[in-house]
Amino acid sequence: MKEITVALAGNPNVGKSTLFNALTGLRQHTGNWPGKTVERAVGTYEDEGGSVTIVDLPGTYSLWSDSPEEKVTEEYLRGGEALVTVVVADATALRRNLCLALQIRQLVQRMVLCVNLLDEAEKKGITVDLPQLERLLQVPVVGTSGRSGKGLDNLCRAIRRAAEEPPQPPGDLRLDTALERALHRLTPYVSRHQALRLMLDDEAAPAALPDDALGRARVILDEAGLVGEHLRRSLSGAVLRRAEEIADACLLRQKEAPYQTDRKIDRIVTGPVTGPVIMLVGLGILFYLTIRGANYPSALLSDVLLGLQQPLHRLLDVLQAPLWLKGALVDGVYRTTAWVVAVMLPPMAIFFPLFTLLEDVGYLPRVAFNLDRFFRSAGAHGRQSLTMCMALGCSACGVTGCRIIEGKRERLVAMLTNSFVPCNGRFPTLIALTVVFFAPGGSFAAAAAIFVGLMVFAVAMTWLASRLLSSTVLKGESTAFSLELPPYRMPQVGKVLARSLLDRTLLVLGRAVTVAAPAGLVIWCLANLPVGDTVLLQLLSDWLDPLGRLMGLDGMILLAFLLGFPANEIVLPALLMGYLSGGTLVEYESFSQLGTILSANGWTGLTALCTMVLCLLHFPCGTTCLTIRRESGSWRWTAVAVLLPTVLGVMICMLLRSAAVLLGVG
Repeated sequence: MKEITVALAGNPNVGKSTLFNALTGLRQHTGNWPGKTVERAVGTYEDEGGSVTIVDLPGTYSLWSDSPEEKVTEEYLRGGEALVTVVVADATALRRNLCLALQIRQLVQRMVLCVNLLDEAEKKGITVDLPQLERLLQVPVVGTSGRSGKGLDNLCRAIRRAAEEPPQPPGDLRLDTALERALHRLTPYVSRHQALRLMLDDEAAPAALPDDALGRARVILDEAGLVGEHLRRSLSGAVLRRAEEIADACLLRQKEAPYQTDRKIDRIVTGPVTGPVIMLVGLGILFYLTIRGANYPSALLSDVLLGLQQPLHRLLDVLQAPLWLKGALVDGVYRTTAWVVAVMLPPMAIFFPLFTLLEDVGYLPRVAFNLDRFFRSAGAHGRQSLTMCMALGCSACGVTGCRIIEGKRERLVAMLTNSFVPCNGRFPTLIALTVVFFAPGGSFAAAAAIFVGLMVFAVAMTWLASRLLSSTVLKGESTAFSLELPPYRMPQVGKVLARSLLDRTLLVLGRAVTVAAPAGLVIWCLANLPVGDTVLLQLLSDWLDPLGRLMGLDGMILLAFLLGFPANEIVLPALLMGYLSGGTLVEYESFSQLGTILSANGWTGLTALCTMVLCLLHFPCGTTCLTIRRESGSWRWTAVAVLLPTVLGVMICMLLRSAAVLLGVG
């Protein structure tokens, strides 16, 4: 019985993660590579020879660029930690995928090529001659259909055989003579380049060198850099030509233009006029289903969870707990946590599966395509639109997703503006205020349409903030990127539900509960600790009231947002607690009851509008702030992420209030 480590590499969108999940099941975990913010996924499975550990490397198109993902992949493969490397290729895009396979073949001694998505290739009239491909590449080749599990047993056997056989040096892949010429030109500079680079990296060395020597050293470095760039271009061209030769020898087509149907759909879905319209309508449907579908489950779950308070009180009475301890634990910690779960879980359980279905079908990359020019005009990166979509579920997840952006400057822009898009935790407040004040007769369709308008406003503010950062503290040139549009696929509903509920819904809910519990204790203390003839909560509200009035709000609204720092879900119940002088978070039974309470405390349409603006534009939650700190490595940038949306939100609220006063409606 021999334990082996296997590296799993491949281009994005080749089904690599599907194969990884199918092989390892629940025996996997994720984390970061040492010293990197790039995600690392590791899993295990058992075969007849023993235990196999699989390291799922980041998806990459090449080993010869400067993105964090490609650097991680190349460094890991060069390190030799993996005994066998499995390169996953898409059978429907073999030419492009073979470029990476040829590059990896030059680095490793035990390699298996897994030609995946054979079922999709068959539907598109593409047949791959696997034995011929194996002869040309001189490595084992296995065909699979990862979504159905076909061929996985053959893949496991090929991995075990490769591990037990002697290592194979890189074969003669006939990369033309252009590569040899480039290597010959580079040779005179290599040793000098390495020595000079080490010397110039030493802070004390440049000061000790004469000016003419320093100048000559930099000239040599520049020449070596130019030759190295020539080598990279020559090698890339040679690999591309060889990949095309191999693919032409191994591909048989019974149909012409296998992606013709996809391209016809893309003319509509990514069209300059129809693309944005479809995107907005799709968002409207998504929000309508979330708003309408989450209403009743939230009420039911709230009744169940909050109904347990009395039994918990009686249990503590039996244990003879003091009154203050009962209040702090049950009315503070438990009630706040139960409220967060009841309000947050149903919308997430609807939104995340629907969102994941769009991802599984292949639509989300089209959203990035539609918004690419929009974000590039702000000096940002086109992939920021994808991280913005992730933030609709959870801002912390959106910040983590910024790892897909190669440039450090653009990655920072995306992280610092990610919270401009409302996360799932802000949905309850936005939904409630939309229905109460701006949806005639409580129409869910009208509420969904208004919600889409709020999303458009949030995207516009994201663009404005990105533009502001890109032209000031994060000034620089935008980097180009290639975006692959995957083929449209029928979604795997069962796997989508499992992935969205386990990997996203419960993960985000767990984080929210972690911060909601201590927040409940703080809120209970503020609402119950007397200060003179009032309580600390009211005292803080009165102190904030002047600023709140300037913003078209009041002090209690501002305090509710501050109390919502651990979890945005508790903003509205904390506000009702303050208005009704309650000692715990207050639940409203219906939208009409909520409207009555708010109107009795001086709310108007302007108050609701300013509150919704502040809900969109204020500091990210505590979990997101910690994530920004971890990803950026700086408390300074975390402070910018907190201040930027908050300052803009305060300014816009003040402008709205001033405009209302001038028009005589405020």
